[in-house]
Amino acid sequence: MKGETMQESPVSGKNVPMADIFRWIEELNHIGAALSAERDIGMLLETILLAAMKIVNADGGTLYRVIDGKWIRFETLRTDSLGIAMGGTTGKEITFPLIPLYKDNGEPNDSLVVAHAVLGGSTINIRDVYQEKGFDFSGTRKFDEMTGYRSRSFLTVPMRNHEQEIIGVLQLINARDRETGEIVGFSDVDQSFAESLASQAAIALTNRQLIIQMEELFESFINVINNAIDNKSPHTGKHLQRVPVLTMMLAEAANATTDGPLKDFSMTDRDRMELRLAGLLHDCGKIVTPVHVMEKSTKLETIFDRIHCVEAKFAVLRRDAEIAYLNGVIASPERKPELERDYRAALAQLEEDLEFLNKCNMGGEFMSDADVARVKELAVRHKVDGENLLSDDEIENLTIRRGTLTAAERQIINGHIDVTIDMLETLPWPNRLKNVPEYAGGHHEKMDGTGYPKGLKRDEMSIQARMMGIADIFEALTARDRPYKQGKTLSESLAILGKFCLDNHIDPDLFDVFISRGVYLDYANQFMSPEQIDEVDHSKIPGYRM
Repeated sequence: MKGETMQESPVSGKNVPMADIFRWIEELNHIGAALSAERDIGMLLETILLAAMKIVNADGGTLYRVIDGKWIRFETLRTDSLGIAMGGTTGKEITFPLIPLYKDNGEPNDSLVVAHAVLGGSTINIRDVYQEKGFDFSGTRKFDEMTGYRSRSFLTVPMRNHEQEIIGVLQLINARDRETGEIVGFSDVDQSFAESLASQAAIALTNRQLIIQMEELFESFINVINNAIDNKSPHTGKHLQRVPVLTMMLAEAANATTDGPLKDFSMTDRDRMELRLAGLLHDCGKIVTPVHVMEKSTKLETIFDRIHCVEAKFAVLRRDAEIAYLNGVIASPERKPELERDYRAALAQLEEDLEFLNKCNMGGEFMSDADVARVKELAVRHKVDGENLLSDDEIENLTIRRGTLTAAERQIINGHIDVTIDMLETLPWPNRLKNVPEYAGGHHEKMDGTGYPKGLKRDEMSIQARMMGIADIFEALTARDRPYKQGKTLSESLAILGKFCLDNHIDPDLFDVFISRGVYLDYANQFMSPEQIDEVDHSKIPGYRM
């Protein structure tokens, strides 16, 4: 155009309007920023192709990826004039077969222009495929015959990353004159900018793949830790799998809430990943917890269940009773009926006492004062070789009020959260995952500040940590694989959870969402046995406000 400033092309040496140069540079800068920000691979590939088509004003194009250095795969394609859009985010699967880089005999498959660009590592710019010699365009001609399309100009650009590896191919079809719309060949400037874009795109794609691979590696490492804990305790291992699932169920329910106290709570995909990782890691400190404590299924269990030692002592008591009876009969034959009656009564009492101690050994939700007193009385009433029936340690264990752990063992178990926090806080978390230690480390805190390890109150905790607390408790209540108890029914579990809410131990807003959105039922259908899933009357759940 007359009077317009011109600039020499870096490729051909021909003069190009400066306005076009500035427009292309502006497009490249904009596209580069967009590529760097895009996280989804499908969207990224689609963005690359659409950006390339726009910058050179192409009617169509295809983006391919190189697979294992042996194949080329269609990822996304477009033909504007035909309204064709496949792959990427379109939801339309590309069913074309993979393109081999090498023939069956091992020779390069360089008759296909896409394969040739990969194998040769250079751009191929064809002005008219029907006039081009040396390449096999039979597939293109067949496509044209079927659609009435007229393929003409092709620009095929290998995508080379920062390590100079070719990871894909950008192929553009039918350049259009910006003023007339006529199909023309791709200019040298088009080629130059397409190559620049392909280079940016290859680096963006490689970076995204590396990030994904690092995330997968990190998650695999987490699973290695959890598997190690699972091998120590299969019961705890299932807990490590289920709590993250339930946490995310509750998080999604809160995210979908449009009214009430949680109406402003929302999550991005990054938030979801951060919370899910925290769920997977929330008990990683149990890797140092002794197996005999984690697996303590009865009160007297250590490496073995010491109730068998108590049973052996009762065998001695029965023997002593029999000896006493026989000695009495020898000394006073006339008293045999009386002595036998007393002997039978003594045996019956021993059996009753042993049965009681066996029952105490199994643990439970509550042990009465009367039962505690009876254990202590039996410990001194019966003597074996002049010693009390039960040692102080056995008395301590058999009089555990709830569950099977002594105070010292409970402290060992509780200590896993300190180890968890120490482990997680030593890791160099990126900014987008910086909250993982807080989320994972807060699931034993309570809203009133009576939890552990830091005694945090509700306002000092994130919503995510409070979610994990509810998930941790509900999973424990319903779990069927604990060594010390049976899994509770749905109604029983919700009643107990509701009491925790009334006692200000769990977040009431999240508890309401847990019930109203049916999170408990979704979880039950996935993880609980049918006999545990009973009818739930919302009006009878303590602490539920809706």
